Amino acid sequence: MSTGADYAPPADLVAQRVRGVAESATLSIDATAKVLRAAGEDVISFGAGEPDFPTPAHIVEAAREACAQSWAHRYSPTPGIPALREAIARKTERDSGLVTSPDQVIVTNGGKQALYTLFQTLLDPGDEVLVPAPYWVSYPEQVRLAGGIPTIVPTTAGEGFRASVEKLEAARTPATKALVFVSPSNPTGAVYPPAEIEAIGRWAARVGLWVITDEIYEHLVYGDARHVSMPTVVPELRERCIVVNGVAKAYAMTGWRVGWAIAPTGFASAMSRLQSHVCSNVSNVAQAAALAAVAGPLDCLAEMRETYDRRRKLTYERLSQIDGVRCPVPEGAFYAFPSFEGVLGRTIGGTRIASDQDLCAALLSTARIALVPGEGFGAPGCARISYVLADDDLARGLDRLVDALS
Repeated sequence: MSTGADYAPPADLVAQRVRGVAESATLSIDATAKVLRAAGEDVISFGAGEPDFPTPAHIVEAAREACAQSWAHRYSPTPGIPALREAIARKTERDSGLVTSPDQVIVTNGGKQALYTLFQTLLDPGDEVLVPAPYWVSYPEQVRLAGGIPTIVPTTAGEGFRASVEKLEAARTPATKALVFVSPSNPTGAVYPPAEIEAIGRWAARVGLWVITDEIYEHLVYGDARHVSMPTVVPELRERCIVVNGVAKAYAMTGWRVGWAIAPTGFASAMSRLQSHVCSNVSNVAQAAALAAVAGPLDCLAEMRETYDRRRKLTYERLSQIDGVRCPVPEGAFYAFPSFEGVLGRTIGGTRIASDQDLCAALLSTARIALVPGEGFGAPGCARISYVLADDDLARGLDRLVDALS
């Protein structure tokens, strides 16, 4: 019997809750592209949402110094080192106007673990969670792993991929406990206007829902778009709102794995109790780096945002040239999310394209470009394009896409 990486255990040896978990579509596409590149193929990947900038030097230096400090060699408090929790509270007030305290902050291994832990803490079996689509691939899976039921609320390109109060209310049932809200959005780049955020927050407060608001892309907004934190504009929601954030996207720190949740004090304590049995604490060296990031100046973010903005405009411009492709203007994050429904039925490289998955497979095999199918985001017929790659690669990849679909 094989015991190597290719060994797959019989299905009945794997817990039912894990058997139903889908692999992350974004990480799968990125891994495939990396394998092809390692084999010498000239593949351009629009897959992973990972900044191509290095982590700023002052952050790296803070981590280097922490390596030599004895405190970093030991266990630290489960919810985070006190200095980092205090800095996150100050940074949150500075950046979004949300006044919070360190005891409401729990530091986690990336924003992804913050979400996983809060769902495990919040949900009982059968609780329903409203998840507007297109959604980030992990939201529904994490809800299911906590015994909850994700209720998908579809939106369209014509709606700017934004859910209205009317749509959310139509999807709500007596079993609905929470709403997942994200602006700026992964995967669409949509940014909700302040008035819409306030309307959704007041509705959630009125009907008694919890709101999980994912603000990991708060600094990455462009043009006239503006990030607004829901509990800031709807203070009556504060006791039923959990804010998720982290350093990964804004500070080019995806590999450092530091995120956090800001929650009502009692809920934060419950999350900490759970985390104490899962991972003890987040790496102290990574926490030192995160402290330098959130307590430091925002100058480095301005340069990154300016670069992303230039790439955003180029991506939208080239996509708009393709007959049959419809793409709302991305206003935030670093993604475009075009609808390819108008090109389905065409033939690429001898393959008739019947779905977004067919399209992405054909583009990878014939044009050597990797996109993430919209199916994984709850939006069949679409695909996600991440434009955080070198300018030359971005231009070449977009040229290949235009040529393949022309």
